Amino acid sequence: MSEIGKKIRIERIIDRKSGKTLIIPMDHGVSEGPINGLINIGDAINKAAEGGADAVLVQKGMVAHGHRGYGHDIGLIVHMSASTSLGPDPNNKVRVCTVEEAIRLGADAVSVHINVGSDTESDQLEYLGAVADDCDYWGMPLVAMMYPRGRGIPNQHDPTVVALAARAGAELGADIIKTNYTGDPESFRTVVDGCPVPVVIAGGPKTNTDREFLEVIRDAIKAGAAGAAAGRNVFQAEDPVRMTRAISSLVHDDISVDEALKILA
Repeated sequence: MSEIGKKIRIERIIDRKSGKTLIIPMDHGVSEGPINGLINIGDAINKAAEGGADAVLVQKGMVAHGHRGYGHDIGLIVHMSASTSLGPDPNNKVRVCTVEEAIRLGADAVSVHINVGSDTESDQLEYLGAVADDCDYWGMPLVAMMYPRGRGIPNQHDPTVVALAARAGAELGADIIKTNYTGDPESFRTVVDGCPVPVVIAGGPKTNTDREFLEVIRDAIKAGAAGAAAGRNVFQAEDPVRMTRAISSLVHDDISVDEALKILA
């Protein structure tokens, strides 16, 4: 029966028609505080829903402060990992929520953040395996943010280390992988081909131009990505609703970057 529950919930995250997803992560408050665009998280969630995002991703304490509070329906992913920028090792992500808590909050999926190559990689991988088991028991989809980060990784976008991180997440039971884009469609195709579950790209830091950001998403989709998880480039955009709508059209409707830019005009 848990397989049925997972299937029903994942359809709240991944569009059945396109087979892709647009997730807006809004979990930055733990690591960075009330940054621009997330000071009022209820307003940010409302704009993401209005723009057509498939889901938002938030920490458990933020669910009551805006999710579906404005009448919009949007998928809910509850994040289960945390660290702050003030800690001795920000790469050390620890468990701050359980699958049972997420169920009580009405989550459609949960997510964890794993830094592959960090000093605490072993603890984080153990944690990922345990959460995957809980998710299978409860029928809860698991999104794993798999990032190659550590002192021995000079380039977090290197296709070899990104492919390893993505595959590790799938190997340990994740249903959806979020990871870095490798910089070009050809190399990212190797990441997608080597991962048996859907791979979405992380939006990353705020880009210099909208075109630059949209081209990355378009190229990733061409390479087989199952969508994007874009945070700062959406909620810190000049018009978050239009930006969400532009990305959603890129992801789900296969429009060009030029067409997407017209949505922003």
